[in-house]
Amino acid sequence: MNDEKFVEVKNLRKVYDNGHEAIKNVSFSVKRGDLVCLLGPSGCGKTTILNMLAGLLSPTSGDILFDGKSVVNIAPKDRQIGYVFQNYALYPHMTVLQNVMFPLTVGQHKKSKDEAEKIARKYMELTQITELADQKPGQLSGGQQQRVSIARALVQQPKILLMDEPLSNLDARLRLRIREEIRSLVKKVGITTLFVTHDQEEALSIGDKIILFHQGVIQQDDLGQNFYLNPNNYFVANFVGNPVIDNFKVKVADGKVTAANFSFDVSELDKNRFKRDLTDGDYVLSVRPENIVPAADGIVPAEIKDVELIGRERILKFDHEGQQVRSLVDLEQPVKSGDQVKLKMRYDRVFLFTPEGERVY
Repeated sequence: MNDEKFVEVKNLRKVYDNGHEAIKNVSFSVKRGDLVCLLGPSGCGKTTILNMLAGLLSPTSGDILFDGKSVVNIAPKDRQIGYVFQNYALYPHMTVLQNVMFPLTVGQHKKSKDEAEKIARKYMELTQITELADQKPGQLSGGQQQRVSIARALVQQPKILLMDEPLSNLDARLRLRIREEIRSLVKKVGITTLFVTHDQEEALSIGDKIILFHQGVIQQDDLGQNFYLNPNNYFVANFVGNPVIDNFKVKVADGKVTAANFSFDVSELDKNRFKRDLTDGDYVLSVRPENIVPAADGIVPAEIKDVELIGRERILKFDHEGQQVRSLVDLEQPVKSGDQVKLKMRYDRVFLFTPEGERVY
């Protein structure tokens, strides 16, 4: 038994009959009891991975191991997984109690009616839906339906819980509350969970770690904070972060980094942060909005076009070479629309990428 690799995916590929390669040689592992978020834009392969873990899709090649044993040739019903779908998939003619009990009344999990009800009520209490026992799905809110769906997945006492964008049908405030409840619940139960989402904030807030996908390839498999502070490549840096990262086309030559209307010496950069030697050529300089702010000794001339209030901070918006640049400042910063300012960068917090997206600095 290896708790470090309780779920293990090895060199997994999925090629559909039309030739589309949805998953391209993907490998990762999940620790026992961890909640891991599979993150990425629509069509990146997240749900395909989840369906292969569940046995609803067969991989073209590669292996999937649960607790050290391959499950590729094991039927879905024998994999000891619970699956929470995006659309809840509740039976409309059944009460909440009947929906939660249902997996225990059929197949290999079949229990006596009394035992099934006892187990169902235990998980209904955990998911805070006990008082809804006699209601039908049509009488419930979206958040209540999602709790019913989670309780129904848990009654089977699965080894692994799979959740496919379970909050996407809920409004923003309810999503915030339910995601906190989900993390608390799966940690209390101690169940290994893989949670698919396209929402970076959701992934960052609940995941023990995040695996970010793009076009069927893992871009980064890491702790949440590292996606923001130490992105592997240009895609990661631009996908994670709100407000989004600022990007400048620059050229490196003669010891200088030069953009359309500013430049600075390469020596200003921290030599310990380079991923490889910096050669002359074209690059993209990327900087988080909180690390490029108005200052008397700034180097990037700009006119503030708009100011957006977000709680205790403001986003200042500028136009730069046909694209928008953002600066994140606190409320006390004395600036307004129309002001001419100069922006200062924190060179120890910027990133440099090649035109192909490889991180250099």
